Amino acid sequence: MLSDAELDRYARQIILPPFGGAGQAKLKSAHVAVIGAGGLGCPAITYLAAAGVGRISIIDDDVVELSNLHRQPLFSDDDLGAPKALVAARTGQRINPHILFDPHVTRLASDNVDALLSGADIILDGCDNFATRLIVNAAAVRANTPLLSAAVGAFDGQIALYEGWRSNQPCYACLVGDDPHRDGINCAEAGVMGALVGMVGTMAALEVIRHLSGWGRSLLGRLMLVDMMDRQWREIGVAKDPACPVCHHQTASDNRGHAGTSVP
Repeated sequence: MLSDAELDRYARQIILPPFGGAGQAKLKSAHVAVIGAGGLGCPAITYLAAAGVGRISIIDDDVVELSNLHRQPLFSDDDLGAPKALVAARTGQRINPHILFDPHVTRLASDNVDALLSGADIILDGCDNFATRLIVNAAAVRANTPLLSAAVGAFDGQIALYEGWRSNQPCYACLVGDDPHRDGINCAEAGVMGALVGMVGTMAALEVIRHLSGWGRSLLGRLMLVDMMDRQWREIGVAKDPACPVCHHQTASDNRGHAGTSVP
């Protein structure tokens, strides 16, 4: 499946024993949908492309602004006013010409989310509002698609992997609830440290690569928290909410449809 040029390009990760050629082949055949080409999306797209993920969908309706440039290194002054999804795809193609990019300059909503995410092996959500995150989570549960959720504050960040359709795994709404109007503070109001966003976005890409290729311990059902004000890292478990309005019904339906089977 890998050409000589690809073998040379990915040689330093192919020689890693837990990853190997099998891991690289899995990346090449994978489709990742990235929600948001902003502070988290830019580093994630960069390293997903560099690692050799075969197809990357980029969904963002925003345009490049000057205030983006301190934390979104896929863009430059020459890109001001241009759609982020298109510029990110064009820059990503320069990073790795072996990758298929599928940019969507549109706002993700309830009436288009299923079509936009169709066929994705995993979703990486780095958007900046709860309403969109909840729409993405519900679609991921409906489609039985893993969801890697990443978020940042001024000096802190968090990453989690959800498979909420499973009987013993939470969805994003199990953690935050299902109110799309809950208060949130965006970086325009609170500020954000650019290098922190790059670090969290890169870690999100790493967890997507881990999930697709299968090396190491999965983040599934865990919430990774980082506080760079004091350089503290920790992980906590996320419990499934038996009353969750998003994944409870889906789990019940899944269980009825798989009677007598074991869900990992």
